[in-house]
Amino acid sequence: MCFKNKVVLITGASSGIGAATAIKLAKLSAKIAIVGRNKTKLLNVSVKCENLGTKPLVIIADVTKDEDVVRLVNETVTYFGKLDVLLNNAGSVFRGSIFADNVINVFDMMMNTNLRSAVHITNLAAKHLVESKGCIVNVGSIGGRGFFVPENFSYGVSKAGLEYFTKSAALEFSSKGVRVNVVLPGPTITDCLDSSGLDEDGKAEQWRKLGGKTALGKVSEADEIADVIVFLASDKAKSVTGASYVVDNGMLLKGLN
Repeated sequence: MCFKNKVVLITGASSGIGAATAIKLAKLSAKIAIVGRNKTKLLNVSVKCENLGTKPLVIIADVTKDEDVVRLVNETVTYFGKLDVLLNNAGSVFRGSIFADNVINVFDMMMNTNLRSAVHITNLAAKHLVESKGCIVNVGSIGGRGFFVPENFSYGVSKAGLEYFTKSAALEFSSKGVRVNVVLPGPTITDCLDSSGLDEDGKAEQWRKLGGKTALGKVSEADEIADVIVFLASDKAKSVTGASYVVDNGMLLKGLN
C-alpha cells in the first residue's frame, strides 16, 4: 500500500490507536495532519513520524469545541490543499450510573466527544472528500454492541450511534464516490488506564483480565487496530463501504462470560 500524496486528517492522534495509525501512514508516505489536546504527546508522535520521513501538520484542538473543529479542518485543507482521508478517532470513556447525580453531564460528554464531533467534522470535511473521491474511517467500539459494564451506557450509546451514523453516511456519500467505514475494537492496550490510579503491575493485571474475556485469550495492541484502519483507508478496500470491522479477539463471541 502507498499513500504518497494522500492527505490524511487524524483526530485523537496523541496516543493509542490514532498515534499508531499516524506512524504507520508516515511509513507509507502519507501527508498527515494530527489532532489532539495534549501538546507534549502530539509532538512526540510528530517526531516519530518525522523520523520516518514524514513531517505532520500538528494541530492542538479539542473536538468538542465547535471553533476548534472548524479550525482543524480549515488548517488541514489550507496547508495541504486537499483532503483524501478522514479518521474520526477522538474519543473518551467515562462511566456514569443512571442513578448518579452527574449522569447527564457524563452522557453529554460522551455524546459530544465520541459522536457529535465525528458528525461535525464529517460535515465540514464532506465537500473536500467529495472533490478528492476520498474516504472516511470512524473508530467505534464493541462497547456499542455488547453490554459489558452497566455503568458504561453513555459510552455504549455514543459508539452505537457512531456505527449507525457510519452506515447512514456511507449510503449518502456513495453517490459521490466517497467510502465510509467503521472499525470496532475490543480491549486495546493504550494509555487509557494511566489515570486509573493503578501501578504498572495493576494495569498489567487489568489487561490480563480483559484478555481472559476474549475467545483468543488476549487483548489487541494499538498497531493491530491501525492495520485495519490503514487497509480501509487504502485503495485495497475500494469496494468496501458501510462496513463494520470488528477487531476484538472474539470478545463479542463470548458475550458476558
